[in-house]
Amino acid sequence: MSEDQKRQLETQLWGIANLLRGKISADDYRDYILGFIFYKYLSEKQYIYANSLLLGEATTDYKDLTDPDLLEAIKEESLLTLGYFLLPTELFSAIAARGNADTETESNYILEDLKAVLNHIEQSTMGTDSEEDFNALFEDLDLNSTKIGRTVAARNAVIVQILNHLNKIDFKLGDLESDVLGDAYEYLIGKFAAGAGKSAGEFYTPQQVSKILAKLVTTGKTKIKSVYDPTCGSGSLLLRVAKEAEITEFYGQELNRTTYNLARMNMILHDVHYRDFNIQQEDTLENPQHENLRFEAIVANPPFSAHWKGDDNPLNSNDARFSQYGRLAPKTKADFAFMQHMLFQLADNGIMASVFPHGVLFRGGAEGVIREYLIKEMNVLDAVIGLPANIFYGTSIPTCIVVLKKCREQDDNIVFIDASGEDHFIKVGNQNELREEDVELIVETYSKRETHDKYSYVATLAEIAENDYNLNIPRYVDTFEEEESIELDTVAEGLVQLDSELKSNEVSLTGFCKELGIKTPF
Repeated sequence: MSEDQKRQLETQLWGIANLLRGKISADDYRDYILGFIFYKYLSEKQYIYANSLLLGEATTDYKDLTDPDLLEAIKEESLLTLGYFLLPTELFSAIAARGNADTETESNYILEDLKAVLNHIEQSTMGTDSEEDFNALFEDLDLNSTKIGRTVAARNAVIVQILNHLNKIDFKLGDLESDVLGDAYEYLIGKFAAGAGKSAGEFYTPQQVSKILAKLVTTGKTKIKSVYDPTCGSGSLLLRVAKEAEITEFYGQELNRTTYNLARMNMILHDVHYRDFNIQQEDTLENPQHENLRFEAIVANPPFSAHWKGDDNPLNSNDARFSQYGRLAPKTKADFAFMQHMLFQLADNGIMASVFPHGVLFRGGAEGVIREYLIKEMNVLDAVIGLPANIFYGTSIPTCIVVLKKCREQDDNIVFIDASGEDHFIKVGNQNELREEDVELIVETYSKRETHDKYSYVATLAEIAENDYNLNIPRYVDTFEEEESIELDTVAEGLVQLDSELKSNEVSLTGFCKELGIKTPF
């Protein structure tokens, strides 16, 4: 599929979202639009797969199949291959068609049928390997919510409208060479994030930042066994890594229930097999779900300076993730707790790249103790990359990327990159945005570990120690621009000339005022 066709699909999908503007709040219609796109995807996937099994049978179109034995056989194969099952009468197109019925003998009321179908998708997986991945997946699609209509008829009308518009769009799932729908889904998530304000950080990392993180953790690799995100949001970061290298297994954890559901949908919709991903819903710092595993690549955009239990939870002092550092991260700033957690889960041959607020680079107290231990005792800090301010949705603070490696190839230095200058981003609306060339320059500078005037510096560990393990980027990358020198004599001459011209103008103006018989203004 061409780029033009992909953009057309994105525009069509966003157009459906725009139909609901003013009728439903942005957060609510996001859940309905993304949820129904996912339902349509599952339906089309089921239809294509079932028809491939029916080749050679008397009935060659799954939509027309009624034979109970054939349906049972298709169900068994579907649960193994797809992880779920839909009857012909439960397909998206069938429900949308019922919504179009408007005769005296047939009602277009579909809410109960739709609710039953969504429940059955989940129920079909019970007792199978995919049960956990589909459990309560559609719980945010509340078809009885007054948010989408004050009456049953109004709610039905909104849902019918969404399904009708989606039913007209060809997802082209038969195009095996393209992840078009997955890309369009990512596009929609980004568009919703752009309009969600502060809450957007809960589920979305800007695409160009995701690209940097993905390229950093895949440096020198084309295949990676496992990738992990402890605050995975919608799963976009994990999926971005898969665009840079072949990934065998995806792991993630997310606290927010709605966002956790979105992450699982995103994985399935990007054709990641249910056996190849493990997304859990829990507090990563308090209840890590994958702590016995080690990952070759770790990417994250944790909530900035979040609160956590810290030393209020006595178990944290003995937790292997935190205990060796001598101090726990402050209760009001969990940034280092997330960093320590990720380092603990990092494989010896792995790379971790995560976004943090700049405070992790220079704040003192417990954070200073932890930072010094990471550098002096463990020698795991590989790079610090400063990003432009106002690049994340919902916050304008400047941020940085911290890169950690347990087995560093060049373990006697640390690369500092300052990509925050005005030459290294563009302004798009109210946001700053990295361009493709900005991303490539960051990745290339990191890979080659080069010093560039006013952009990057390769600092020795001795220099870091001399700065008391303060990692504030301006200490290492000098971006100071000398102001143009001013000739005071020239300025003085100019002032004399201006004074002379002013006096001449005053004389002329006085003459004009006398001719007009009015007072002079001075």
